[in-house]
Amino acid sequence: MDFVEYKIITVVEGGVGTIFLGASGLPIKKMEMVLNQEVTNGWQVVFQVIEKKRFLLFWSREAVIITLGRRAK
Repeated sequence: MDFVEYKIITVVEGGVGTIFLGASGLPIKKMEMVLNQEVTNGWQVVFQVIEKKRFLLFWSREAVIITLGRRAK
């Protein structure tokens, strides 16, 4: 897999749901929409990781970091 370019996308859990509900979940539909759009431009998923970040003082929320790669045309 020889990629010429790489691109990083971050999708973060909503902050309002985290504050009021303690957790809100990742926006799967948004993530699907962004990935489908990038695929039409020649990108493909190389790697992804889920990280948990501190949010304000008492809460934490998740973020998906997606690495995309594109080969030479």
